[in-house]
Amino acid sequence: MLCALIMAGGSGQRFWPLSTEEKPKQLLELFTDKSMIRETVDRILPLISAEKIFIATNIRQLKGIKEALPMIREENIILEPTFKDTAAAIGYGTLYIKQRFEDSEIVVLASDHLIQDEHSFRCIIEQAASEARLNGSIITLGIKPTKPETAYGYIEVDEDSELNKVSEVKHFYEKPNLKKAINFLATGNFLWNSGIFIFNSNIIMDEIERFMPNHKRILDRLESIIAKDIWGRDLTAEVESHFELFEKISIDFGVMEKSEKIRVIPCEFGWNDVGSFTAIEDIWEPDESGSYVKDTHYKSLDSTGNIIISNNDTIVTIGVDDLVIVKNGSNLLVCHKDRVQDLKKVLKNNG
Repeated sequence: MLCALIMAGGSGQRFWPLSTEEKPKQLLELFTDKSMIRETVDRILPLISAEKIFIATNIRQLKGIKEALPMIREENIILEPTFKDTAAAIGYGTLYIKQRFEDSEIVVLASDHLIQDEHSFRCIIEQAASEARLNGSIITLGIKPTKPETAYGYIEVDEDSELNKVSEVKHFYEKPNLKKAINFLATGNFLWNSGIFIFNSNIIMDEIERFMPNHKRILDRLESIIAKDIWGRDLTAEVESHFELFEKISIDFGVMEKSEKIRVIPCEFGWNDVGSFTAIEDIWEPDESGSYVKDTHYKSLDSTGNIIISNNDTIVTIGVDDLVIVKNGSNLLVCHKDRVQDLKKVLKNNG
């Protein structure tokens, strides 16, 4: 039995001012007339029924999630009382799913990724779920890189690894500098880490117990509360004091980079994590000036390579290149494309 756990608790700060805490990136209609989280759910519905799709989020985003996903029952929306990173979120979400569908395979998905070849994506998920069920493997999907990207983590595999085949993982690497990224691309046996995982619910809990015993002790307490068959705000109120005890750490650091059960499937299905405004250049077509424009009356002179988004405002650029200019209401972002990753720092420092 295959279930889905969609991670939808992020604030999407790198898409400010379009993204806010109440309406983060996953709730925005960036590329179609659907929100990104609705695109994510629609993408897997041919494979997994709505009753087996669970959303991990927080109370602040509950209203927006319910409006975006009317096909998902409210009891399938898991409300985390506080953000403690993905090791806590995935462990807690897995326990919640186990209470309803014991001994299932779970695919963990981000709510705000873009995937162009949805059929190939679903085929890979089915293949990974079969591997997890038959061999007890924890599968991650590794994307064949197309450029020396510094915003992604990398996975090293054997030189003889094949596309769409289960492969051994040699090593995980954090986001590299440009020199390393160029070397990874040239070597040919490095993949982008998509952050998509597929595992059996019992296997992942065993690995959490092995490598993160403190996490597992907290999860054991949470399991007894989840067993009361309560959900929503009532469940969140009961688990909050225990949740505070989690160390803030990702599942990658806590389990995936240590487990001997981890495997990777090299993939190509048009994946993009849409991590910042510059990801738009991989998705939109430029206008005649070489800029990427949405919902804007844009006029330019001697300007190229800009990203321009507003609410039908008129924006004029003269003699500037490679800027990101985004206006939403009274909020305005102007930055160079090379500095978009610093947006989160600015928002954090200014509250």
